[in-house]
Amino acid sequence: EYGEFQTFQHYFIQINLRYYDLLVATIYEPSSSSKSSASSGMSSSEEVSWISWFCALRGNEYFCEVDEDYIQDKFNLTGLQEMVPHYKKALDMILDLEPDEDAEDAVLGANDIVEQAAELLYGLIHARYILTNRGLAMMLEKYQNSDFGTCIRVFCEHQLLLPIGLSDQPGESMVKLYCPKCQDVYSPKSSRYHHVDGAFFGTSFPHMLFMVHSEYRPKAPTTNFVPRLYGFKIHPLAYQLQKDAAAQWKEYRKRP
Repeated sequence: EYGEFQTFQHYFIQINLRYYDLLVATIYEPSSSSKSSASSGMSSSEEVSWISWFCALRGNEYFCEVDEDYIQDKFNLTGLQEMVPHYKKALDMILDLEPDEDAEDAVLGANDIVEQAAELLYGLIHARYILTNRGLAMMLEKYQNSDFGTCIRVFCEHQLLLPIGLSDQPGESMVKLYCPKCQDVYSPKSSRYHHVDGAFFGTSFPHMLFMVHSEYRPKAPTTNFVPRLYGFKIHPLAYQLQKDAAAQWKEYRKRP
């Protein structure tokens, strides 16, 4: 029995040692991302591109990945150089190009500034790209997958939504959601989208999509909500009488 106990004890120790070695290897083994960043010889195809990284961020689910060929065509970027600070560096960051070394890189926090410029530049490029045939096709796929949510209006019956901006100028309003059925706009439910600029989608995108793909335009709602009181429809004249009564009451209260 003592011999059997020694054998079991030896086997138990060997299992613990193997588990310990595996645990140490898991903790101290460099991650794939750190390996890729540390290894200069690794090809760029094995790394995550800046565009893929940006679109995968929490709150950026509305964006599609713009083709690099579209970005590399200078004609598609006409006029953006005057709107984006550090334009050249931001463009290089989006395209995963090595930045030029100069004195400006030595400024503390310069990389954060370029990062913000890259996000602005990509958003403005994105607004143009989703008006192209390729961009419309990518956004249409997201629309069919209900990536933008559904309308909260009851009689729209969970109609799919599309992102839209209330202005084409950045910094004026956040992204909204357009319902093609009731043709109204709503704020996104989740606060994660409240920081996304509406100019990154523009004011024309949903209308362009349904102009090109008219087969996806929904029919107007056949039912509208009708206010009732004790089962009877409220006559429009009743609202006017209420307004007149409220105005008279305000005038009465202003009297000394």
